[in-house]
Amino acid sequence: MKIVRTDRELETPIVDAELARMGDLVLLPEGAPQEELLAEVADADLLLMCYTPVTRQVIAAAKRLKAIVKYGVGIDAIDIPAAIERRIPVVNIPEYAEDTVAEGAFAMMIALAKKLVPLDRQMQAEGWAWPTERWLAGDIAGKTVGIVGLGRIGRSFARMAGQGFRARVIAYNPGTPAEEMAALGVEKIDDLHALLRQSDFVSLHCTLNDTTRHIIGAAELAAMKPSAFLINSSRGALVDEAALVDALTAGRIAGAGLDVFSSEPLSLSGHMMSPLFGMPNVILQPHLTFYTAEAMERLERETLERCREALAGVPVLVKSRDPRLRAQEHGVTFG
Repeated sequence: MKIVRTDRELETPIVDAELARMGDLVLLPEGAPQEELLAEVADADLLLMCYTPVTRQVIAAAKRLKAIVKYGVGIDAIDIPAAIERRIPVVNIPEYAEDTVAEGAFAMMIALAKKLVPLDRQMQAEGWAWPTERWLAGDIAGKTVGIVGLGRIGRSFARMAGQGFRARVIAYNPGTPAEEMAALGVEKIDDLHALLRQSDFVSLHCTLNDTTRHIIGAAELAAMKPSAFLINSSRGALVDEAALVDALTAGRIAGAGLDVFSSEPLSLSGHMMSPLFGMPNVILQPHLTFYTAEAMERLERETLERCREALAGVPVLVKSRDPRLRAQEHGVTFG
Protein backbone atom coordinates (compact mmCIF):
# COMPACT_ATOMS: atom_id res chain seq x y z
CA MET A 1 0.00 0.00 0.00
CA LYS A 2 1.15 3.53 -0.76
CA ILE A 3 -0.39 6.42 1.16
CA VAL A 4 0.17 10.11 0.41
CA ARG A 5 -0.59 12.82 2.96
CA THR A 6 -0.29 16.44 1.90
CA ASP A 7 0.04 19.48 4.16
CA ARG A 8 2.55 17.85 6.50
CA GLU A 9 2.91 21.17 8.37
CA LEU A 10 -0.29 20.19 10.19
CA GLU A 11 1.19 17.60 12.52
CA THR A 12 -0.81 14.39 12.94
CA PRO A 13 1.61 12.04 14.71
CA ILE A 14 -0.95 9.36 15.56
CA VAL A 15 -2.23 9.22 11.99
CA ASP A 16 1.28 9.16 10.54
CA ALA A 17 2.50 6.39 12.85
CA GLU A 18 -0.49 4.17 12.08
CA LEU A 19 -0.42 4.80 8.32
CA ALA A 20 3.31 4.07 8.24
CA ARG A 21 2.51 0.66 9.74
CA MET A 22 -0.08 0.05 7.04
CA GLY A 23 2.19 0.84 4.09
CA ASP A 24 4.56 3.28 2.45
CA LEU A 25 3.69 6.76 3.74
CA VAL A 26 4.75 9.81 1.74
CA LEU A 27 4.42 13.24 3.38
CA LEU A 28 4.23 16.33 1.16
CA PRO A 29 4.34 19.96 2.28
CA GLU A 30 1.60 22.47 1.70
CA GLY A 31 2.23 24.18 -1.61
CA ALA A 32 4.16 21.25 -3.06
CA PRO A 33 4.53 21.62 -6.85
CA GLN A 34 1.70 19.93 -8.70
CA GLU A 35 4.25 17.91 -10.68
CA GLU A 36 5.46 16.35 -7.43
CA LEU A 37 1.91 15.61 -6.29
CA LEU A 38 1.06 14.09 -9.67
CA ALA A 39 4.10 11.83 -9.50
CA GLU A 40 3.35 10.64 -5.98
CA VAL A 41 -0.36 9.93 -6.48
CA ALA A 42 0.25 7.97 -9.70
CA ASP A 43 0.68 4.73 -7.74
CA ALA A 44 -0.99 5.74 -4.47
CA ASP A 45 -3.78 3.75 -2.86
CA LEU A 46 -4.93 6.54 -0.54
CA LEU A 47 -4.66 10.33 -0.58
CA LEU A 48 -5.10 12.45 2.54
CA MET A 49 -5.29 16.23 2.15
CA CYS A 50 -6.16 19.27 4.21
CA TYR A 51 -5.43 22.41 2.15
CA THR A 52 -3.63 21.29 -1.01
CA PRO A 53 -5.93 21.40 -4.07
CA VAL A 54 -6.88 18.02 -5.48
CA THR A 55 -7.66 18.93 -9.08
CA ARG A 56 -9.13 16.94 -11.94
CA GLN A 57 -5.60 16.48 -13.23
CA VAL A 58 -4.46 15.02 -9.92
CA ILE A 59 -7.44 12.66 -9.80
CA ALA A 60 -6.84 11.55 -13.38
CA ALA A 61 -3.22 10.70 -12.54
CA ALA A 62 -4.18 8.55 -9.54
CA LYS A 63 -4.82 5.21 -11.23
CA ARG A 64 -4.98 3.09 -8.05
CA LEU A 65 -6.66 5.50 -5.65
CA LYS A 66 -9.20 3.94 -3.29
CA ALA A 67 -10.30 7.16 -1.57
CA ILE A 68 -9.57 10.82 -0.89
CA VAL A 69 -9.74 11.68 2.81
CA LYS A 70 -10.01 15.33 3.78
CA TYR A 71 -8.73 15.46 7.35
CA GLY A 72 -10.86 18.47 8.16
CA VAL A 73 -14.23 19.86 7.09
CA GLY A 74 -14.08 22.05 3.98
CA ILE A 75 -14.07 20.22 0.66
CA ASP A 76 -13.90 23.16 -1.75
CA ALA A 77 -10.29 22.31 -2.75
CA ILE A 78 -11.33 18.88 -4.10
CA ASP A 79 -12.76 18.41 -7.60
CA ILE A 80 -15.56 16.18 -6.40
CA PRO A 81 -17.27 15.75 -9.80
CA ALA A 82 -13.98 14.40 -11.17
CA ALA A 83 -13.71 11.98 -8.24
CA ILE A 84 -17.30 10.83 -8.74
CA GLU A 85 -16.61 10.18 -12.42
CA ARG A 86 -13.68 7.97 -11.39
CA ARG A 87 -15.75 6.32 -8.63
CA ILE A 88 -13.20 7.43 -6.05
CA PRO A 89 -14.90 8.02 -2.68
CA VAL A 90 -14.35 11.41 -1.04
CA VAL A 91 -14.88 11.81 2.68
CA ASN A 92 -14.27 14.53 5.25
CA ILE A 93 -14.31 14.71 9.06
CA PRO A 94 -17.20 17.11 9.72
CA GLU A 95 -17.87 16.74 13.44
CA TYR A 96 -14.50 16.92 15.18
CA ALA A 97 -14.39 20.69 15.81
CA GLU A 98 -17.92 22.08 15.70
CA ASP A 99 -17.81 23.41 19.27
CA THR A 100 -14.09 24.16 18.98
CA VAL A 101 -14.40 26.47 15.98
CA ALA A 102 -17.53 28.07 17.42
CA GLU A 103 -15.58 28.82 20.60
CA GLY A 104 -12.76 30.34 18.54
CA ALA A 105 -15.19 32.56 16.63
CA PHE A 106 -16.87 33.55 19.87
CA ALA A 107 -13.52 34.38 21.44
CA MET A 108 -12.85 36.79 18.58
CA MET A 109 -16.28 38.33 19.06
CA ILE A 110 -15.69 38.86 22.79
CA ALA A 111 -12.23 40.29 22.16
CA LEU A 112 -13.61 42.78 19.63
CA ALA A 113 -16.53 43.81 21.84
CA LYS A 114 -14.28 44.30 24.88
CA LYS A 115 -11.34 45.86 22.98
CA LEU A 116 -9.01 43.27 24.48
CA VAL A 117 -6.34 43.53 21.78
CA PRO A 118 -5.79 47.33 21.92
CA LEU A 119 -6.06 47.25 25.72
CA ASP A 120 -3.36 44.59 25.89
CA ARG A 121 -1.15 46.65 23.57
CA GLN A 122 -1.70 49.69 25.77
CA MET A 123 -0.80 47.74 28.90
CA GLN A 124 2.32 46.31 27.30
CA ALA A 125 3.43 49.76 26.14
CA GLU A 126 2.34 52.01 29.02
CA GLY A 127 1.52 49.76 31.96
CA TRP A 128 -2.02 51.10 32.46
CA ALA A 129 -5.12 52.52 30.77
CA TRP A 130 -7.57 54.97 32.34
CA PRO A 131 -11.34 54.76 31.59
CA THR A 132 -11.51 57.29 28.79
CA GLU A 133 -13.75 57.16 25.73
CA ARG A 134 -10.97 55.51 23.71
CA TRP A 135 -11.38 52.34 25.77
CA LEU A 136 -15.17 52.31 26.02
CA ALA A 137 -16.17 48.74 25.13
CA GLY A 138 -19.54 47.09 24.50
CA ASP A 139 -21.73 44.29 25.79
CA ILE A 140 -22.90 41.22 23.91
CA ALA A 141 -25.95 40.68 26.14
CA GLY A 142 -28.94 42.41 24.61
CA LYS A 143 -27.24 42.88 21.23
CA THR A 144 -28.22 41.22 17.95
CA VAL A 145 -25.93 38.48 16.67
CA GLY A 146 -26.43 37.57 13.02
CA ILE A 147 -25.26 34.18 11.79
CA VAL A 148 -24.79 33.39 8.11
CA GLY A 149 -24.95 29.62 7.75
CA LEU A 150 -26.62 27.57 10.47
CA GLY A 151 -24.87 24.22 10.18
CA ARG A 152 -23.12 22.38 13.00
CA ILE A 153 -20.70 25.19 13.88
CA GLY A 154 -23.28 27.92 13.35
CA ARG A 155 -25.67 26.19 15.74
CA SER A 156 -22.99 25.89 18.39
CA PHE A 157 -22.23 29.59 17.98
CA ALA A 158 -25.95 30.40 18.23
CA ARG A 159 -26.23 28.46 21.49
CA MET A 160 -23.29 30.35 22.99
CA ALA A 161 -24.65 33.73 21.96
CA GLY A 162 -28.28 33.14 22.91
CA GLN A 163 -28.28 30.78 25.88
CA GLY A 164 -24.86 31.81 27.11
CA PHE A 165 -24.87 35.60 26.63
CA ARG A 166 -28.58 36.44 26.27
CA ALA A 167 -28.15 38.00 22.85
CA ARG A 168 -30.87 38.10 20.26
CA VAL A 169 -29.77 35.56 17.63
CA ILE A 170 -30.89 35.78 14.01
CA ALA A 171 -29.72 33.65 11.10
CA TYR A 172 -29.70 33.53 7.33
CA ASN A 173 -29.84 29.93 6.12
CA PRO A 174 -32.39 29.53 3.32
CA GLY A 175 -32.64 25.73 3.54
CA THR A 176 -33.59 25.59 7.21
CA PRO A 177 -37.27 26.00 8.20
CA ALA A 178 -38.16 28.80 10.58
CA GLU A 179 -39.68 26.29 13.01
CA GLU A 180 -36.42 24.38 13.23
CA MET A 181 -34.50 27.58 13.91
CA ALA A 182 -37.04 28.67 16.53
CA ALA A 183 -36.46 25.41 18.41
CA LEU A 184 -32.80 26.46 18.63
CA GLY A 185 -33.69 29.90 19.92
CA VAL A 186 -32.85 31.50 16.57
CA GLU A 187 -35.01 33.83 14.49
CA LYS A 188 -34.93 33.13 10.75
CA ILE A 189 -34.23 36.07 8.44
CA ASP A 190 -34.98 35.37 4.78
CA ASP A 191 -33.05 38.30 3.32
CA LEU A 192 -29.29 38.55 3.91
CA HIS A 193 -29.25 42.34 3.73
CA ALA A 194 -32.04 42.51 6.31
CA LEU A 195 -29.91 40.40 8.65
CA LEU A 196 -26.88 42.61 8.07
CA ARG A 197 -28.82 45.80 8.75
CA GLN A 198 -30.01 44.49 12.13
CA SER A 199 -26.85 42.80 13.42
CA ASP A 200 -24.32 44.18 15.88
CA PHE A 201 -22.11 41.17 15.17
CA VAL A 202 -22.10 39.08 11.98
CA SER A 203 -20.47 35.65 12.10
CA LEU A 204 -19.98 33.53 8.98
CA HIS A 205 -20.46 29.77 9.25
CA CYS A 206 -21.52 28.63 5.77
CA THR A 207 -19.66 26.28 3.47
CA LEU A 208 -17.85 27.66 0.45
CA ASN A 209 -19.42 26.82 -2.90
CA ASP A 210 -20.43 28.61 -6.09
CA THR A 211 -23.42 30.29 -4.42
CA THR A 212 -21.60 31.46 -1.27
CA ARG A 213 -18.32 32.71 -2.77
CA HIS A 214 -18.13 36.44 -1.91
CA ILE A 215 -21.48 36.24 -0.17
CA ILE A 216 -20.18 39.24 1.77
CA GLY A 217 -19.16 41.83 -0.81
CA ALA A 218 -19.10 45.60 -1.02
CA ALA A 219 -22.90 45.88 -1.03
CA GLU A 220 -23.24 43.61 1.98
CA LEU A 221 -20.56 45.46 3.93
CA ALA A 222 -22.36 48.70 3.12
CA ALA A 223 -25.55 47.21 4.56
CA MET A 224 -23.88 46.57 7.94
CA LYS A 225 -24.12 49.05 10.79
CA PRO A 226 -21.04 51.28 11.17
CA SER A 227 -20.89 49.94 14.74
CA ALA A 228 -21.00 46.26 13.69
CA PHE A 229 -18.23 43.66 13.66
CA LEU A 230 -17.64 40.88 11.12
CA ILE A 231 -16.26 37.49 12.23
CA ASN A 232 -15.11 34.84 9.75
CA SER A 233 -13.84 31.45 10.89
CA SER A 234 -15.25 29.50 7.94
CA ARG A 235 -13.60 30.20 4.57
CA GLY A 236 -11.80 33.32 3.39
CA ALA A 237 -13.45 33.38 -0.02
CA LEU A 238 -16.85 33.90 1.55
CA VAL A 239 -15.77 37.54 1.73
CA ASP A 240 -14.66 39.91 -1.00
CA GLU A 241 -11.45 40.67 0.85
CA ALA A 242 -10.55 43.75 -1.18
CA ALA A 243 -13.94 45.24 -0.29
CA LEU A 244 -13.40 44.30 3.36
CA VAL A 245 -10.00 46.01 3.47
CA ASP A 246 -11.61 49.12 1.96
CA ALA A 247 -14.47 49.06 4.48
CA LEU A 248 -12.12 48.66 7.45
CA THR A 249 -9.66 51.25 6.21
CA ALA A 250 -12.48 53.75 5.69
CA GLY A 251 -14.10 52.93 9.04
CA ARG A 252 -17.38 51.85 7.47
CA ILE A 253 -17.66 48.92 9.91
CA ALA A 254 -16.37 48.78 13.48
CA GLY A 255 -13.93 45.93 13.05
CA ALA A 256 -13.35 42.30 12.12
CA GLY A 257 -12.09 39.02 13.50
CA LEU A 258 -10.60 36.81 10.79
CA ASP A 259 -9.19 33.29 11.04
CA VAL A 260 -9.39 32.35 7.36
CA PHE A 261 -8.22 33.96 4.13
CA SER A 262 -8.50 33.31 0.41
CA SER A 263 -4.72 33.13 0.12
CA GLU A 264 -2.82 31.57 3.02
CA PRO A 265 -0.43 32.15 4.70
CA LEU A 266 -0.56 35.91 5.20
CA SER A 267 2.52 38.11 5.23
CA LEU A 268 3.26 41.44 6.85
CA SER A 269 3.65 43.05 3.43
CA GLY A 270 2.76 42.24 -0.15
CA HIS A 271 -0.47 40.39 0.65
CA MET A 272 -3.98 41.64 -0.07
CA MET A 273 -4.71 41.57 3.65
CA SER A 274 -1.41 43.13 4.77
CA PRO A 275 -3.02 46.58 5.35
CA LEU A 276 -4.96 45.05 8.25
CA PHE A 277 -1.87 44.35 10.34
CA GLY A 278 -1.64 46.80 13.20
CA MET A 279 -5.27 47.90 13.06
CA PRO A 280 -6.51 47.96 16.68
CA ASN A 281 -10.02 46.90 15.66
CA VAL A 282 -8.94 43.84 13.64
CA ILE A 283 -8.00 40.41 14.98
CA LEU A 284 -6.00 38.20 12.60
CA GLN A 285 -5.65 34.51 13.41
CA PRO A 286 -3.55 31.97 11.44
CA HIS A 287 -6.43 29.58 10.57
CA LEU A 288 -6.13 27.84 13.93
CA THR A 289 -9.53 28.11 15.60
CA PHE A 290 -9.82 24.33 15.09
CA TYR A 291 -6.47 23.62 16.73
CA THR A 292 -7.01 22.34 20.25
CA ALA A 293 -5.75 19.16 21.89
CA GLU A 294 -9.27 17.78 22.16
CA ALA A 295 -10.25 18.53 18.58
CA MET A 296 -7.01 17.14 17.16
CA GLU A 297 -7.50 13.90 19.10
CA ARG A 298 -10.97 13.54 17.59
CA LEU A 299 -9.66 14.45 14.12
CA GLU A 300 -6.87 11.89 14.18
CA ARG A 301 -9.11 9.12 15.51
CA GLU A 302 -11.83 9.63 12.91
CA THR A 303 -9.34 10.14 10.09
CA LEU A 304 -7.83 6.74 10.86
CA GLU A 305 -11.29 5.15 10.90
CA ARG A 306 -11.99 6.43 7.40
CA CYS A 307 -8.52 5.38 6.17
CA ARG A 308 -8.96 1.84 7.49
CA GLU A 309 -12.31 1.55 5.72
CA ALA A 310 -10.87 2.74 2.42
CA LEU A 311 -7.81 0.47 2.54
CA ALA A 312 -9.94 -2.51 3.57
CA GLY A 313 -12.17 -2.00 0.53
CA VAL A 314 -15.36 -1.49 2.54
CA PRO A 315 -17.70 1.48 2.02
CA VAL A 316 -16.33 4.66 3.55
CA LEU A 317 -18.61 6.37 6.06
CA VAL A 318 -19.74 9.86 5.00
CA LYS A 319 -21.10 11.82 7.95
CA SER A 320 -21.30 15.18 6.17
CA ARG A 321 -24.65 16.57 5.02
CA ASP A 322 -22.98 18.48 2.20
CA PRO A 323 -24.91 17.65 -1.01
CA ARG A 324 -21.64 17.44 -2.94
CA LEU A 325 -20.58 14.47 -0.84
CA ARG A 326 -24.10 13.06 -0.64
CA ALA A 327 -24.15 12.87 -4.45
CA GLN A 328 -21.69 9.96 -4.35
CA GLU A 329 -23.07 6.56 -5.28
CA HIS A 330 -20.02 4.30 -5.18
CA GLY A 331 -17.81 3.16 -2.33
CA VAL A 332 -19.58 5.12 0.41
CA THR A 333 -22.20 4.67 3.07
CA PHE A 334 -24.03 7.52 4.76
CA GLY A 335 -24.34 8.13 8.48
